[in-house]
Amino acid sequence: MPELRKDPIIDRWVIIASERGRRPTDFAVTGTAPVSAFCPFCPGNENRTPPEIAQWGRPASAPANSTGWQVRVVPNKFPALSSEGNLDPQGLGMFDMMNGIGAHEIIIENPQHDWDLSDATQAEMRDIFTAYVSRMTALRHDDRFSYILLFRNSGTTAGATLAHPHSQVIALPITPRQVRDQLEAARDYYARKSRCVFCDVIRQELSMKDRVVEANEHFVVLSPFAARFPFELQIYPRRHSHDFTLMTPVEMDALGETLKRSIRRLKLSLNDPAYNLMLQTAPSQRPKPGHPDYWGTIAQDYHWRIDILPRLTDVAGFEWGTGFYINPVAPERVKEFLNEVEV
Repeated sequence: MPELRKDPIIDRWVIIASERGRRPTDFAVTGTAPVSAFCPFCPGNENRTPPEIAQWGRPASAPANSTGWQVRVVPNKFPALSSEGNLDPQGLGMFDMMNGIGAHEIIIENPQHDWDLSDATQAEMRDIFTAYVSRMTALRHDDRFSYILLFRNSGTTAGATLAHPHSQVIALPITPRQVRDQLEAARDYYARKSRCVFCDVIRQELSMKDRVVEANEHFVVLSPFAARFPFELQIYPRRHSHDFTLMTPVEMDALGETLKRSIRRLKLSLNDPAYNLMLQTAPSQRPKPGHPDYWGTIAQDYHWRIDILPRLTDVAGFEWGTGFYINPVAPERVKEFLNEVEV
């Protein structure tokens, strides 16, 4: 019988249609990589991107925007938001508006066009995470930005337009509603129980083991209880931490191995699916005029994580009309399927 499950963090329900009993082989996912005759992210084409913001791998004495880099950060050539100007919030009758100010950057993760995250070395993952931390830290110093989202689209159905491995960083002048709902729920839970709701979820899942895909000294990979999509995964640090940028070097290396194995499990079991990867971490905690306690307890009540969403089903009229999601694969079955994969 189908089940209605409520997300333990926010007031969101999903339908687990487990009677459909779908296995990984039931999802036909092939040909997901974008195809293009020219790649502006490949070495030798540095002049075809906007001037780089930062790079790792090239000697400091080498010219900027030259080859020899391992990870390269450039502005998005077609940004969603403009980095120039002020917000200038204003009312238009009953409506609110402001200038579309923000930042939109591309992190080119590796010089090799056909490189895959699931095959990365420890050093390559460390360079990528170092770039993530560096750019998020730098953007947080801009008082115009409230929230920074780091994400990775892999495959055309996940929104990727270039096959070369890359992530994106977007800094926003507001905290998105979906993020704010989680932050407020975490704050309310902590106010009632003096505990982090995410830590409680992790402890319970590790105790039950029904949805634990992997657990090691530093991280746990869960198929969440109220997963919205089939084979959705969440990676949490086992040590309570609200901010991705506060990882230790040991944790950074452990996350690299954990993330690689998670991507490899999905790749092998689902025939290399398209997926979206999102880093859910704390927003900027810089004091705001008129809001001295803005997210004041976030270091105690929030817990960062990485979400991985394989693109195996479509969001259609029912989902848009109700806010409910229909997931045809029970999270407990996902754990069983992925634990069968040799990584």
